[in-house]
Amino acid sequence: VAVRDGAVWRLTGQKTFISNAPIADRVVVFANAEPEKGRKGITAFIVRRDAPGLRVLHDLPLVADHSIGSLELDGCEVPDEDRLGGVGEGFRIAMGTLDTFRVTVGAAAVGMARRALEEAVRRTTIRKQFGKEIAEFQQVQGYLADSAAELDASRLLVLRAARLRDGGASSITQEAAVAKMFATEAA
Repeated sequence: VAVRDGAVWRLTGQKTFISNAPIADRVVVFANAEPEKGRKGITAFIVRRDAPGLRVLHDLPLVADHSIGSLELDGCEVPDEDRLGGVGEGFRIAMGTLDTFRVTVGAAAVGMARRALEEAVRRTTIRKQFGKEIAEFQQVQGYLADSAAELDASRLLVLRAARLRDGGASSITQEAAVAKMFATEAA
């Protein structure tokens, strides 16, 4: 919850699973400045690590190596100039950010799929069975062809979503979701 107090806002609440919380100098926090309005009251704030009332809690252990932690805000002071957008515009900002994030996840998956395909092609020319490279077997060629087609499709879906975003499209939610879903499944 965010409560205005003169030239500052006081944020109170907890947030878990914040990427880079243990190492970030600043974090973006979405808090409700007008709870009676539901999501239309959500407002975005840039919170500095040294802000009074902010406590960054321990790293959360994950399977993958990723800096993630929790925040505890107890009347955390945030100057009004560190508010992102207007009061009540936080949900729109969050959803726009989510669309961009989906595109970047799709792009990362394209990179992983590209590398996986390169490694698969390399392996099929090294591995021999029945006196020949397994790359010569029709079924292996089919697997590689399917992978190459999925990689191309993933790349094009991600590029389409990114181009729409860069071009200022009012919404890329569907295109970003499709790109992320297809590329991560392909990878």
